[in-house]
Amino acid sequence: MTPAPRRSAPAKAKSVIPQVSWRTPQPAPIVLVSGPEEVCAERAIAGIRAMLKSEDPSLEVTDIRADDYAAGTLLAVTSPSLFGEPRLVRISGVERCSDTFLTEAVSYLSQTQEGATVVLRHTGASVRGKKLLDGIRAGQGSGIEIACPAVKRDSDRFDFAVGEFKAAGKRIAPVALRSLVSAFADDLTELAAACQQLIADVPGDIDERIVERYYGGRVETSAFTVADTAIAGQYGPAMLALRHALASGADPVPLVAAVAMKLRTMARVAGTRESSSAAAQRLGMKDWQVDRARRDLVGWTGNTLGMAIHATARADAEVKGASRDAVFALERMITVIATRAPYGD
Repeated sequence: MTPAPRRSAPAKAKSVIPQVSWRTPQPAPIVLVSGPEEVCAERAIAGIRAMLKSEDPSLEVTDIRADDYAAGTLLAVTSPSLFGEPRLVRISGVERCSDTFLTEAVSYLSQTQEGATVVLRHTGASVRGKKLLDGIRAGQGSGIEIACPAVKRDSDRFDFAVGEFKAAGKRIAPVALRSLVSAFADDLTELAAACQQLIADVPGDIDERIVERYYGGRVETSAFTVADTAIAGQYGPAMLALRHALASGADPVPLVAAVAMKLRTMARVAGTRESSSAAAQRLGMKDWQVDRARRDLVGWTGNTLGMAIHATARADAEVKGASRDAVFALERMITVIATRAPYGD
């Protein structure tokens, strides 16, 4: 019997509307804010409101939930009032929208109201509302799209933080920036708040001492501090950082993941002779990542790097259930990496 073909997720419709950065949002009759990253989406929507408010302080702002929608609401709040004030309608939860909302929103695309800006927030968590999104992306309603993709990789968080300081016209030392990103590696919202606090509080350039003064406790116990000290061969500080991290409630799985990520980057860069920019382009990395990996590789050989990768793979399996003692698994991994020596059972 021939197996039934697997159903794939519906393909995203080709977009013909302008794609606008969340850092530089702009109003339009229809604004689709798509993607899961809430920090970026909130910034984009707040930026649109601020822009419209600066143009006309009489701006009327209405919030609608697409999953708890009363029939006729959209047309009612977008229709011109007696005095013709501009209107901003912010619609959340489009990925959970009701059938009534979907029908009326699709219809609205062909009869957008003058002076109204309708912002639709869709996280991409489901394909619900696809007909509406496809219509917007096909050009119905004279809309724009502001994409807010998930920020998951260390390099993405680094780029996010760089953008925060660049947008504010502030300079931060590379080492300070790395420490800041490492301290908030698991929460983009907290990283964004930390960047904004430094931007607001520090009048001049930001160096590592300032980051240490503000967020030293977070930096000391971060997963990347554990990884950095172990890879640098600093056995005592690495074990101390590990114990601080565990005492602060750090999960063993991300700790191993941070070490594994750095070792994988080192392995990819090991043996390269071309310039940092050429290597970065070939490997799909950033220049700074190549430079950092080359610095990390000082004192390592192919044999010791392979041994460290093997120890990390073993620790990864153990902290995910292959061993009943996750702390011992972490300590053994750090010992192998920091001392460059095999560690028996």
